[in-house]
This record gives sequence, structure tokens and C-alpha cells, in this order.
Amino acid sequence: MSFVSAPLVLASGSSARRQMLEAVGLDPIIAPAAVDEDEVKASCKQAGLTAAETAEALAETKAQRVAAKYPDHYVLGCDQIMSLSVTGEETLWFDKPKDANDLKNHLETISGKTHHLETAAVLLYRGARIWHQVTRPALTVRRLSTEFIDSYIAAGGDDLLACVGGYQIEGLGPHLFTRIEGDEFSIRGLPLLALLGFLRDRNVVPG
Repeated sequence: MSFVSAPLVLASGSSARRQMLEAVGLDPIIAPAAVDEDEVKASCKQAGLTAAETAEALAETKAQRVAAKYPDHYVLGCDQIMSLSVTGEETLWFDKPKDANDLKNHLETISGKTHHLETAAVLLYRGARIWHQVTRPALTVRRLSTEFIDSYIAAGGDDLLACVGGYQIEGLGPHLFTRIEGDEFSIRGLPLLALLGFLRDRNVVPG
């Protein structure tokens, strides 16, 4: 059953975002955008954009790529970049791990440190941006032993490779952390509460 009075398109193939939207009755059309994310990230880095600014740029790019096909729909683009400050001037950006070895390297790098998830969402209507939100949950990872990392990867399997940072907060992820600042929806890749607030203001969902 849909809980929305206007059609919504999700310009993403993310199962986590789809599940969040479906759980609150938004029933989106799924239309993953064809975007070379590596190229966009490289261009943004060269221009001096932060990880948060780059996530927002990627979210809007994804929405724009599919908006022309859905002129009378709300089109939602999303992106998330994991960032870790390692010096006063250098910040590492993390993509989804390519394989188990890459995941192990990611976990060893963030062990004992606090990283951020730069989580961006952009909403278009008739090709125009009408709303955006960027949140940055902070997650502090406890010191992880090699034995724990190996057992965690074995238990989580390939599902961990689909996640920036290699963890699912709704699954085994909480075993990694000593402190989390930010809401679960943003950690999973979508600032859902802010999106729902905007849609209520426009009477797209019941107020």
C-alpha cells in the first residue's frame, strides 16, 4: 500500500534505500542512474570539494540523469562517502570494498578511529532541485584484532562488500563500534526523517 500522493522515483539501485522507502509506504519506482562515480569523485577532488560536497554533487547528478524520463515525478538521488581524517590536512575517502582483502584493509585502517558517513540526498521535480539534505554521522570504531576482523568477514560474507565501510548497522555492524552519533537511516544511506518532513510540508505524504 502506498502512503504517498505523488509518484516517487529512486535514482539508485541500493536495496537498503529501497527498503527504507518501502517500509514507510513510499513505494518508489526504481531507476538506477548510469553515472561514472569514480570520474565524478576525481573531478570533485581536483576542484577541491569536500567529501560532503562531493556526495551532494553525486546525488544530484544521479537524479538529473533519470529526471528527464519522469517529468511529473519526484526524483530522489542519493550518495554516501565514508571519510576519515588522518592528518590535519589529509582526509581519506572510502568506496565500497572490492573484495575480502580490500575489506580487511578498510577495517584495519578505521580500527580505533572515528570516521564520518557523508550522506546526501537531492530531490528533483520537473528537473529542478526542490530539496536537499546532507548529514554526516560519526562512528567510532573500537580497536579490532586481526582475529576479530577475519571472523567478522567470514560471518558477513559478500553482503559486506555492498556497503561503504564494509558494515551493515542493521546487521553485524554494531560489533565494530564504541560510539555512534547520527540516526540509523542516515547511516544506512538516506536522511529519511528530513525527507519525510519535506514531503509532509508539500502534502505529498499525510501530515
